[in-house]
Amino acid sequence: MANPFVHVELATTDVAGAKEFYSKLFDWKLEDVPGAEYTLINVGEGTGGGIMKTVQPDSPSYWMAYVLVDDVAVAAEKARTLGATICKDVTEVPGMGWFSIITDPAGAMLALWQANPDSMKPAA
Repeated sequence: MANPFVHVELATTDVAGAKEFYSKLFDWKLEDVPGAEYTLINVGEGTGGGIMKTVQPDSPSYWMAYVLVDDVAVAAEKARTLGATICKDVTEVPGMGWFSIITDPAGAMLALWQANPDSMKPAA
């Protein structure tokens, strides 16, 4: 597949409650990232994800899917020309890659993800 889903992220108003709920509902392994307010979700096989506090205090909890692209800036611009709205311009996640969030013409949000090639190299 050319552009697979590579990450699914929960932004929630209740991180502790979400962690308790999903760890009991599914056999997911949750791992808090040291020094960050972020929890990785390891699903075993398939696309993993993360859990974090919602950025906007009045925002409801929601899931966001990330799709892998070769160049996030090019993909975001292509989406815009096809009728999407850019909700979040290209933003770097230091050492990991870059993302942008779009809303498609029907109003559905989607994140575009470009991995930093250096983050995929084995440690020396």
